[in-house]
Amino acid sequence: MNRKTYTIDAADKAIGRIATEAVMFLRGKNEPNFEFHQDNGSFVVVKNISKTKFTGKKLKQKNYYHYSGYQGGLKTKKMGEVFESDPGEVLRRAVYNMLPKNRLRPNMIKRLKTI
Repeated sequence: MNRKTYTIDAADKAIGRIATEAVMFLRGKNEPNFEFHQDNGSFVVVKNISKTKFTGKKLKQKNYYHYSGYQGGLKTKKMGEVFESDPGEVLRRAVYNMLPKNRLRPNMIKRLKTI
């Protein structure tokens, strides 16, 4: 199987628009031999991720949660904090949640690269 590499320029685009485009390539829905139970997707490289635009007050109001498993172990971070430290992480989380929740997801998300 030959996997292609697609490059997406993220400058002046919304994160959700970039994520849906990336998911389409990662799943292989643009290929004529697409089957939902097989991983026939391609590699995706996203450039200029730090130049994306956000609508509304998402950077201040949207929270990311992580639960350690212990009582009182719920950790929260604002989207703005995550974007400042690693802009690619915001896109990776958006793409990860759009992929199908099955055994194929971990291998699909490995083919997403941000520059």
